[in-house]
Amino acid sequence: MSVANAPAQNELAREIVNPLPRGRMPRVGIAPGPAARGVILGLAALFFLVPLIGLAEFSLRVGQPVDGRQAYGFLHVAELFAPATAGAYQLLFDGIGNSLLLCVLTIAIVLLLLLPAMILSHLRYPRVKRVLEFVCLLPITVPTIVLVVGFVPVYSVVAQLFGSPPWTLAFAIGVIVLPFAYRPIAANMGAVELHVLTEASRSLGASWGATLARIILPNLRRGIFAAAFITIAVVLGEYTIASFLAQNTFQTALVLLQRTDPYVATIFSLLAIMLGIVLLIVIGRVGAARPGTRASRRIR
Repeated sequence: MSVANAPAQNELAREIVNPLPRGRMPRVGIAPGPAARGVILGLAALFFLVPLIGLAEFSLRVGQPVDGRQAYGFLHVAELFAPATAGAYQLLFDGIGNSLLLCVLTIAIVLLLLLPAMILSHLRYPRVKRVLEFVCLLPITVPTIVLVVGFVPVYSVVAQLFGSPPWTLAFAIGVIVLPFAYRPIAANMGAVELHVLTEASRSLGASWGATLARIILPNLRRGIFAAAFITIAVVLGEYTIASFLAQNTFQTALVLLQRTDPYVATIFSLLAIMLGIVLLIVIGRVGAARPGTRASRRIR
């Protein structure tokens, strides 16, 4: 081999080993082109926007059409805050307050019970991981109405111990929300080398508390936020449990209000849908960046 031909042969060898430029991946299958992607996104936007526009149009109607023309305004929105009609919507505001309290309690159940169990099974007891996954995903396979029938005798005991305030629904809704909270945290754990990070932290002399606070939780931030936001969406949309257990929540109050004032019920339905969309957007955005420098600082 001559010295003059060595660079050309080395370049040929690199092309054989790595035929594609760095940073480019081969395309597998058929991907839609720009026009097809635009059509798909446009149809998806119509699928979501048309019902929202219909709700907004109905909520802004004022009176009946005159000569084929419908008047629009914010009259029904103003009625919510008018002193003369404030008492008529007190049931709805109480239901919203109860649902927000349920959101806080259900998130606490997820973070204080489910999250430590998942971390322990992932790091220390891998044989329990399959059992925990089965238990967490089981409620999604059972219809909600069947779960409610099973909750009724249980809640007779709960009512004897704590009474029957709306916050006790957190125990039942915590079971319903388990599959939706488990999956994002489990996916986040699968994408992070928790074993390596934990062993490195412990080998540097960090305690389990410091490892949990500075290493594990920052790396699970995205899964935790996603589980919390999905829990909020499930709690605000839960109707079956609250209805069968005769509790006043956002959804049950909304159904009762719809019979007397469909315009205000539509306004709050629109706000609930918009909140769900915002939560989905936040789930995709929050935690997208890498964990901050706190997890990478030297552990004292």
